[in-house]
Amino acid sequence: MRIKFLDFAFAGLLLVATAAQAALPIQHWQMDNGVRVFFVENHDLPLLDISVEFPAGSGRDDKSSPGLASMTHHLLTLGAGGMTEEEISRRMADVGASLGGSFDQDRAGLRLRTLSSARERDQALEIMAKALLSPDFPEAVLAREKNRSIAELKEAMTRPEFVVDRVFNSMIYGTHPYAFSSLVEPESIAALRREELIGFYRAHYRADHAVIALIGDVTPAQAREIVAQLTAALPLAESGLSPLPAVVMPKGETRKIAHPATQSHILIGQPGITRDDPDYFPLYVGNYILGGGGFASRLIEEVRQKRGLVYSVYSYFLPLQQRGPFQIGLQTKREQADEALAVVRKTLNNFIAKGPTEDELKKAKQNIVGGFPLRLDSNKKILDYLTVIGYYRLPLTYLDDFSGKVERVTVAQIRDAFTRRIQPDNMATVVVGADEAM
Repeated sequence: MRIKFLDFAFAGLLLVATAAQAALPIQHWQMDNGVRVFFVENHDLPLLDISVEFPAGSGRDDKSSPGLASMTHHLLTLGAGGMTEEEISRRMADVGASLGGSFDQDRAGLRLRTLSSARERDQALEIMAKALLSPDFPEAVLAREKNRSIAELKEAMTRPEFVVDRVFNSMIYGTHPYAFSSLVEPESIAALRREELIGFYRAHYRADHAVIALIGDVTPAQAREIVAQLTAALPLAESGLSPLPAVVMPKGETRKIAHPATQSHILIGQPGITRDDPDYFPLYVGNYILGGGGFASRLIEEVRQKRGLVYSVYSYFLPLQQRGPFQIGLQTKREQADEALAVVRKTLNNFIAKGPTEDELKKAKQNIVGGFPLRLDSNKKILDYLTVIGYYRLPLTYLDDFSGKVERVTVAQIRDAFTRRIQPDNMATVVVGADEAM
C-alpha cells in the first residue's frame, strides 16, 4: 500500500510568484542533538503549525516485513506516554488542536496544528511530544489495526485503480525498497509483531535524523524551546542511516490483467528523477507541456480532443530521494485500450524526438509563473514547502529562484533532457481491465 505525499514541485504547489516568495523569510538552524529546523515567523493568525519528519517511510521496510514502517507510523498517536488514543483525541479536541501524520516512500512524521495561546499550545505540544518520544504501541490496538488494515487491503485489491498502481510500482522498482510497499499482503500484515514496531521506531525515529518545520505565531526563541521539548529526549543514532540504494532501470515489459471493470486502467512509465536532479527544471517544464498542464497538454490534445479516446490523460514526475516514478496514466473503454495506448506512445516518442515548439514553451512558462496565486495563502502550504526544502536539503532560496529557473528553460534543454532521461523501450506498461491477460 502506498500513501503518497502531495508532489509539491510537480503538482504545482511550489509554483508561487516571486513577490510571495520574497515574503517568506526562512530561518534555519541545527540543534545540538542534530535536529535540523526550518522556521517561518508569522503573527497574522494565532496559529502554530509544526511538522516533525524522519527517514522512516516505506522505503525503509525490510522485504521480509512489508508494511512495518506504515504500521509503526500509524500507531504513534494511538497510545503514548500512558495515554490511550481516546485520551489523546479528547485532550486535543479540548484545545481545538489537530494531530495527524504524513507518510510516503522516503519519510514519515507527525503534524500538529494548534492555537498559539499558551494554554492551548502547551497542552497540544505535550501530547505531540509523548507521541514522538514515548509511543506505547498497545497490543490490543495493534491487533485491532491489523484487522482493519487487512479488511481495507482486501477491499482495495478489488479496485482496478489500486491494482494498476500496485503492479506498476513493482514493475518499475523490482527489488528496490521502493517496491516493498507493493508486497504488502493480508498475511504480512497479520504477521507484524509489537516487538518489530518498537525495533523499527528505535532505529529510525532518532534525533539526528529528524527535520522539524514550524510556521506561526511564535518567536524564534519560542520555536527553539518547542523543538527542544519535542526532540531533546530522542536518542541519537549509534551510526549513520544507510542511504537508500540507487534505482536500476527496468527492462521494458507490458502486463495485461483481466478485471471486470468496464474501463481499462493504464499506467506507463519508469523511474524518473531525484529531488536534486540537475535536469529537474527542463523535465518539469517539458512535462507540463507533455501531460502535466491539463487541457494545455499534448496528451490531452492528441488522445482526448482529437480522438475522444479518454476523459483524462496525464503525466507527472514524482521526485524522491532516489529516482521517483515518471508515469503516464489514463482510463479508456476496454475496446479502445490498444488504440489509446498506441496514441500515447506515439505522442511521447514524438515529444522526445522533437521537443516542444517555441509557442508551447512560451505558453507553459506563462501558465507556470503567472497562473498561481501571488501570495502564499495558508500556513499549511508553507509548512509543506518547509518540509520539502528541509528534508531534501534544497537551498533556502529555492522558492525565490523557482520562477527564474523556469523562465531560463529552453526548447533545446527540454529535448536534451527527455532524450537522455526517458527511455520508451524500458518503460513498464500495465493494463488492468484488459480483455485478455498476459
